Amino acid sequence: MCPVSDTLTDPLLGRVIDGRYEVRDRVAAGGMATVYLAFDRRLEREVALKVMHRHLEVDPNSREFVARFRREAKAAARLTHPGVVRVYDQGIDDDVSYLTMEFVEGGNLRERLQRMGTLSLRESLETLDHVLDALASAHRQGLVHQDVKPENVLIDADGRPRVADFGLARAVTEVTSSTSGTILGTVAYLGPELIANGVSDTRTDVYAAGVLLYEMITGRQPHTGTTAIQVATKHVHEDVPAPSTVVPWLPAEIDELVAHLTAREPDARPQDAAAALQQVRRVEGLLDDPTLDRRAEPPSGATPISADPDVTAVLAATPAGSTVALPIGLGHPFPSVGAELAALPDDDPEAKEPARTDRRAGWWIAAILVAVLALGGGGLWWYNSIGPGAYTTVPSVASETEDHAKTILEGAGLVPQVTRVFDDGIAEGIVISTDPGAQARILEHGTVAVTVSKGPRMTTVPTLVGESEKDAKATLKDLELPVGDVTSTYSDTIPEGQVMSITPAAGESVRHDTPIALEVSGGPAPLTVPDVSGMTADDAVATLDDAGMVVSVEHARTTDAPKGEVFAQSPAANASAHRTDAITITVSDGPPLVTVDDYVGLDVDKALKQAQKDGLDVTLYAKWPWSSKGSIVDQSLVPGAQVEQGTSIVLMYN
Repeated sequence: MCPVSDTLTDPLLGRVIDGRYEVRDRVAAGGMATVYLAFDRRLEREVALKVMHRHLEVDPNSREFVARFRREAKAAARLTHPGVVRVYDQGIDDDVSYLTMEFVEGGNLRERLQRMGTLSLRESLETLDHVLDALASAHRQGLVHQDVKPENVLIDADGRPRVADFGLARAVTEVTSSTSGTILGTVAYLGPELIANGVSDTRTDVYAAGVLLYEMITGRQPHTGTTAIQVATKHVHEDVPAPSTVVPWLPAEIDELVAHLTAREPDARPQDAAAALQQVRRVEGLLDDPTLDRRAEPPSGATPISADPDVTAVLAATPAGSTVALPIGLGHPFPSVGAELAALPDDDPEAKEPARTDRRAGWWIAAILVAVLALGGGGLWWYNSIGPGAYTTVPSVASETEDHAKTILEGAGLVPQVTRVFDDGIAEGIVISTDPGAQARILEHGTVAVTVSKGPRMTTVPTLVGESEKDAKATLKDLELPVGDVTSTYSDTIPEGQVMSITPAAGESVRHDTPIALEVSGGPAPLTVPDVSGMTADDAVATLDDAGMVVSVEHARTTDAPKGEVFAQSPAANASAHRTDAITITVSDGPPLVTVDDYVGLDVDKALKQAQKDGLDVTLYAKWPWSSKGSIVDQSLVPGAQVEQGTSIVLMYN
């Protein structure tokens, strides 16, 4: 926030509000309130003090504004998200209705747009990411903002966007109808359903976020006009134009995103900020870095953003950041100019004018004095013991730290009784609720039950490696830990179906809702058996080893393969198997062995036939040139010797 010019003396400057908040400077002014920098004397910290405009207090037609202002603290105090500006306290001090909230050093998105004209695609999407993340926190608790605009997106000292001013936020169950006949909001960002019917929900915030994205990228608002009514009517009857109509290089993904977020029919939009956030992150992931870093040259289109912070485009009647009241029903027959709005409810219908004191003569006063003296003691006792004087109001301490909550309650004369419970959405040490609740009446020195968050329940990840997948899942179920992704990985050493590893690792302390991913063994990988026939024994063994099979080598004699070559294998070539499966190969030791017979003395022809039958390669040799092939007289191989089939033998005859 930045200080505004104080051309006139502000009576609040220097004043101590509610005996606690010292007003030091004026930093901003809006349609409903003025924001000051104040010092909290009790907790010794700087705070932003938001004071509602006095004219809204006294205007009988504006009492609904007052009621909404006072509900802001109750609604916003429930939010503890780091992207939401925290609300601390609210109250009334004489003529001042105020609330206190976290003071954020820095400016807002409107001021950044005025300086830059446009933002890069990356900064626009990242800013919208932060805004939607904060809104998602509110939507999960049943709250809608209903006034999302650049003025309500503060940029802190670290450059992080923070969503402020839930002044128009209401519980979702309360915003589905309107009884006042008017709607509050900033006209440039109002959803069509809110303008036409006075109906809004989480999707109305999504619409405003889409308009915000359009404005950051193009440097202009999608709908403009000379009056607020004209702009509001365009929201009801015209689609938000594609950003590429003014920035031609924009990718189609950006046009589609803006169109989805700003669809005129609420059912066509993401259902809430969380769903919209997923789409924004998906689109950002689809775009390359050069495109994300690109920025439209300001001004984009025919109507640039004005440097005046109180001007929206060309609107003269309605400043850019102003919260205005519009009649409901612009989607129906157009309301006449000056049509009266429905009467707003009285903020305090039970208030009565004090009775006038009727003065009497001195004797009458004396008589009353005697009666008062007689009854005074009993009346004083009744008032302070069981009457109105015995009661006080429970201050709001939700979203405070435990110590601060105790200090506030004890300062109000109450006794805090703390109970701690696990809570997934509220940080440890932060107050969730009180019983009785805030603003409830309670006897002084009464006990207030304070429920404090212990943060999310933590669980130690069990040891699951070595267990079967079924047993591991059963263990996680018993510990109420969700099962994450289950992946299967082949392993030569770990049996199929057994857990190999887990993420997070065993022994880590994690939130009870953290998914535990399992890596499960799929057993040895499948393979097709290689064909090693005709290879040498060494080559065959090396090939099968590389395939991951366990090889056994056998030897046999055969005429089908030369000595040293593989001629048989089991399983056969091209069969289906797995790594670590056994395979047997048979290596040739050469031809089969035969026993040499004794052929001496046999007739030559008979000996020849017999030797050939025995598998020998026979050569006949005549002992003398004149030999007549009578009988065998000698042989080259010793009878009874074992030789390979096909071995040569010489038979000599006479």
